[in-house]
Amino acid sequence: MSSFREACRAGSFVVTSEVGPPKGTDVRGVLGDIDRLKRHVHAINVTDNQSAVMRMGSLAVSHEVVARGGEPVFQLSCRDRNRLALQNDLLSAHLLGVRNVLCLTGDHPWVGDHKEAKPVYDFDSVHLIQCVRKLNSGVDWVGNALQGATDLFVGAVVAPDADPLEPQLYKFAKKVEAGAEFFQTQAVYDLEAFARFMRRVRELLAGTKVRVLAGLLVLSSAGMARYMNRAVPGIYVPDELVDEMVCETKEDAVETGMRICARHIRRLREEGLCDGVHIMAPGKAALVPRILEMAGLGDLG
Repeated sequence: MSSFREACRAGSFVVTSEVGPPKGTDVRGVLGDIDRLKRHVHAINVTDNQSAVMRMGSLAVSHEVVARGGEPVFQLSCRDRNRLALQNDLLSAHLLGVRNVLCLTGDHPWVGDHKEAKPVYDFDSVHLIQCVRKLNSGVDWVGNALQGATDLFVGAVVAPDADPLEPQLYKFAKKVEAGAEFFQTQAVYDLEAFARFMRRVRELLAGTKVRVLAGLLVLSSAGMARYMNRAVPGIYVPDELVDEMVCETKEDAVETGMRICARHIRRLREEGLCDGVHIMAPGKAALVPRILEMAGLGDLG
């Protein structure tokens, strides 16, 4: 399989998924998820204290992805590190064979499990993208020459369902200007709205080779869909999908969520709405290969 960067630059329909490091030292679960995913996706994101919940470091688990024959996307949050620590981790990532980084500002600690933690936010995601590009060019943030440059493919995030959308588009353009080479979106369910968003984005990306991967979070119940509509900013699950998720058993609901995800992948690919998908199935990585097979992407080659 070609590398994630090569697949993006070749214009392939790119597929990524993700794993979450454990809250502790028992890595059996995350290593099993890596092994389940690595042959079916172009790259595996490793989350970084996702939702401000303390977990094992993203860099250590990203290295395990490399060691097990996969390709990681190292997620790096500005919330927990100043500019020295961010550059330290980026240089370390290069040494450990990591070649993709997703630059995040990061959720505030008050949403997580260490609510009294002091956030850093020395950089935001735009600064971090700029920093990666500097390291790739052989200098640090303040212009000091490096003894060896990094070689990192740099990505960012965007929320297509944000309301209002204009601030997101402004930030998107700033990230492109800073040097972002790929985007993974927040979860999308309303494909008509996403198509309208992508028409705006394609205008901003005219003349570039920046790739956009639609985020697809696998639904597991109607309750999950209702919760996201009620409590998760920037995500909207249309009523018809909520109704479709009403099932007699948990197993039926999961199967329905998989069918919806596969259906969306097929449409996104067949209509050329975006450049790939990022499939999120928290705690259910084993579903991803099945979803890809249902979507006609069982063998990425």
